[in-house]
Amino acid sequence: MRLHSHSFAAGQPIAARCAFGQPGSEGPFAFGGNVSPHLAWDEVPAATRSFALSCIDHDVPSRGDDVNQAGRVVPASLPRVAFVHWLLADIPSGLRELAEGVCGAGIVAHGKTQPPGPAGTLQGRNDYSDWFAGDASMAGQWLGYDGPCPPWNDSIVHHYRFTLYALDVATLDLQTGFTRAEFDVVRAGHVLAQATLTGTYSMNPAVPA
Repeated sequence: MRLHSHSFAAGQPIAARCAFGQPGSEGPFAFGGNVSPHLAWDEVPAATRSFALSCIDHDVPSRGDDVNQAGRVVPASLPRVAFVHWLLADIPSGLRELAEGVCGAGIVAHGKTQPPGPAGTLQGRNDYSDWFAGDASMAGQWLGYDGPCPPWNDSIVHHYRFTLYALDVATLDLQTGFTRAEFDVVRAGHVLAQATLTGTYSMNPAVPA
């Protein structure tokens, strides 16, 4: 199975229009377009009954001491953890493409409670739910796609892995707002094939993506 995108090439920078954050004109941060990227796939196994999709950044700092702090840098030596940007399940077996923006555009304070997507699909919970948990102006359950926003003072480029799974079941036993742990458990044993497309992103002018 193959996965590709018009929004970014394999191993290349993701467009700022698809990111949650971007360098600002009057400071290190500004909101990005947060448009879900175009994705298309082919060479699908004949027995496929549905697809599922994840986007995960494994380069997130494990500690926030230096994150977005003026005069400081997040060191490359700091251990990194995963951050979920998108979980999408029950994608119809006949679908071969997600148009740019079809699964969301713009930033909604407290998260999108009913993110768009192809009919019948289920959107999972992304990790902005935890990131904004202590911020009264943004806290909520963040569902669907919310794009890259690495620290603007990080010393490394972040890699965003979009992985599409071809499954042998028409639906997964999930509910809207499912977590990555639930997603991993219920799809186990049902994957016929998978394909990954990785894009990069950085908000640090000294570390081009």
